Amino acid sequence: MRGYDSPGTPKQYNKVGVLKFGPAKAKNVLVLNPGTSAGSAYFAPLARTLVKQVPGWQVWSVERRENLLEDQSVLDEAKQGMVTPQQLFDYYLGWTTDSSVTTHVQLVPDSSVPFARDWGMKTEIGDLRKVVKSAEALGGRVVVGGHSLGGSITTAYATWNFNGQPGAKGLAGLVFIDGGSSPTPIDKATATKELSDLQTSSPWLAFGGIAAPFAGLFADVGGGLGIMDPNGPSILQTFPALPPELNAPERVTNEAGFGYASDTETSPTSLTAFQAHDGHLAASGDPRPWDNAGELTPINRYETMLTGWGLQGVDGNAWYHPMRLTIDAGAVGDGNANPAQKVLGVRTTEGDRVNVPMYAFGAALGDGRVLDATKALAKQSHLPKSELTLVDKHNTYAHNDPNAAFPKNAFIAHLIPFLKSVGAGP
Repeated sequence: MRGYDSPGTPKQYNKVGVLKFGPAKAKNVLVLNPGTSAGSAYFAPLARTLVKQVPGWQVWSVERRENLLEDQSVLDEAKQGMVTPQQLFDYYLGWTTDSSVTTHVQLVPDSSVPFARDWGMKTEIGDLRKVVKSAEALGGRVVVGGHSLGGSITTAYATWNFNGQPGAKGLAGLVFIDGGSSPTPIDKATATKELSDLQTSSPWLAFGGIAAPFAGLFADVGGGLGIMDPNGPSILQTFPALPPELNAPERVTNEAGFGYASDTETSPTSLTAFQAHDGHLAASGDPRPWDNAGELTPINRYETMLTGWGLQGVDGNAWYHPMRLTIDAGAVGDGNANPAQKVLGVRTTEGDRVNVPMYAFGAALGDGRVLDATKALAKQSHLPKSELTLVDKHNTYAHNDPNAAFPKNAFIAHLIPFLKSVGAGP
């Protein structure tokens, strides 16, 4: 749909997308915002689970504008069984070290997208406003939520000053999934420096220290190979450009290669935001397979989340994540006015007017901070404790487990009654 008209941005990029799950006749909508370097399909398995268990609700997952820059063509073909695992790998990664691969993805030069340096919170909230208003037009209840940075976006929307009214006005609730805004914002000097530095650097965040778009490509290819040929010898393991910390010590299968890179026990700390409890290498085998080991997250489910398997034109990654959005998130300040907001144009000043039920789930990356931020937001808005649901699982749930764990999932177990409660109204 048409999004916010961000100054300097070509018309074809002033758009925002939504993946919709659930019956069209359902009037209540849970709008979910993906986190850093994540795309709409990240929530697909969760959404399918929810709409089966909560009658009368749809789940809408936001597809941010930066994902319009992605080339999903060969991944789409892989999802339809039209290319081999090797062809998938060659198109997105193999070409970088093999000059014989002449048909491949074209990277987006930073010089061609200078306008992306302005894709910050103002642009994001403008896009999200279009989505929320579309959901409200159905006539039911609307809840806004998000995972990781999507939690900060959720706070920003709820506390944004829309012509004197908070974004929370008209909402039925908020959901924070191991993400939210810190009550302590960055200071004016930091905001000024980060904004200045951005003007002479890449518009994009380097996720886990991996330059854009390669973190997304690794996730799509790794997850795709694990689905297409889980027991075949890992193609990525022999790729010269594979970061050594992602390479298992034994010869492994495609599925095991993905698991080794993403599981909490073997994934590097730089990729904590990528981790889940999804198993470990099997005790034997050549190539060594993967053992889910009864852990929270089935590895195939996580691969499906990241690749968007079964869906065309979308994945669960954002190859190009706007650095400006991450910078601006630091100024949200739980919706309290501060000097950094004026530098960055962040209008999150209505933090004492968020009088809607809130549900916050803390996992490993949040480490208690998400729950504390939610409690502070609720307190300053004088929200009764009876309308605040807090679940602390930071010792047992990795950052991606709340959305990926199955069939037992503590996040979903508390989300279902929360939605039923706010959906029923007073």
